[in-house]
Amino acid sequence: MDWFQRFNYIYDLVRPVLDVGILAFLLYTIYDFLVKTQAMQLVKGAGLLALIYGVAVLFGLTTLQWILRNLAPGLLVVIAIVFQPELRKIFMRLGQGDIFRPDTKPRIGQLEAVVTAAEILSQARRGALVVFSRKINIQNIIDTGTRMNADISSPLIVAVFEFDGPLHDGAMIVQNGRIAAAGCFLPLSEQQEIRKNFGTRHRAALGMSEQSDAVILVVSEETGAVSLAFDSKIYYDLSTLEVTRKLKDLLDRGARRAAGLGDSGSAAQLGADSFSPKEGGDVFAKTQ
Repeated sequence: MDWFQRFNYIYDLVRPVLDVGILAFLLYTIYDFLVKTQAMQLVKGAGLLALIYGVAVLFGLTTLQWILRNLAPGLLVVIAIVFQPELRKIFMRLGQGDIFRPDTKPRIGQLEAVVTAAEILSQARRGALVVFSRKINIQNIIDTGTRMNADISSPLIVAVFEFDGPLHDGAMIVQNGRIAAAGCFLPLSEQQEIRKNFGTRHRAALGMSEQSDAVILVVSEETGAVSLAFDSKIYYDLSTLEVTRKLKDLLDRGARRAAGLGDSGSAAQLGADSFSPKEGGDVFAKTQ
């Protein structure tokens, strides 16, 4: 029985750490999903109401406590109705997210091959749509296209998006450092404040960024502008240097998080909010 008592002793020591660690991980994961949607405003509102209720309890404000207690059930129903699209996206992301799968990001040479192909297509006024998968599983999108499982190369990407090719109208999916599929169909954006002259490619890129954490590169067939979409925003008409730098930063950031290395220094501030029009891209999407 000595080993059993020793096990119980070790378990009693580890249990509080395990309890707090799992709870912290779940809270961080939920927050990471919430912060990219309008539901973050919901969290702020709920926190404010909780603060007001705490003040009412602290100072014995019985009337305010009674009002808040009676309003709570109705507020839950109103929240579920008003924020139904955002809540649906959150649960969809939680269901699709493979949070224990480490990111296998494309190598620098592969990213440069994609950007080189985008530059060639831009000069030739050929449209392109390339999706870089990150943590959230997009197998349902891959299944809509033609499987390729090919090495990333500029000639292959240019060939796929050549005019009148069988796959040029769809999206190419880059996953685990390889071209997983081409000719894939992406969901169109539900946002209403998009520039009216944006075509289907840009709306599809924005829609994909709303329903996943993927980074999407778009080449406009009309103007040749190269853009990036991620975190429910699209950044229009970027230079080749900016596209290369942002792709490296965004994809490498996910890999560092998966490895537990975190972000450090000014280079870590690479979220959608820090990617401003001053860097060359115009933001044509709803700020959430």
